[in-house]
Amino acid sequence: MKALERLILDRLDDDKAQDIVHIDLTDKSSVADSLIVASGRSHRHVGALADHVLRALKDHGLGKARVEGLPHCDWVLIDAGDVVVHLFRPEVRSFYNIEKIWAVDAPHRMPAASSN
Repeated sequence: MKALERLILDRLDDDKAQDIVHIDLTDKSSVADSLIVASGRSHRHVGALADHVLRALKDHGLGKARVEGLPHCDWVLIDAGDVVVHLFRPEVRSFYNIEKIWAVDAPHRMPAASSN
């Protein structure tokens, strides 16, 4: 596991994020190498999780992460370059089910049967 992933996962764990999921996107996406999804108990908890992740990134010289969703804190996205973090309230996470989209491997294509 890369240092950036470990930093974010440790911060979320320390802040009592719920249902933390790490998804390896290597060879699945050119957007990022990994995706981290976690839930907070409330709007306030999601906002605090996001704030603490951003602070940890800044403290480690990685302060240029882009953030979306902080005003409402239903779903906060942090783009830290190689790692994208999605922080949700549980109901919102359940509705979007984002980890299912990324975690499922693409179906393997079978060669077409020859017609003899």
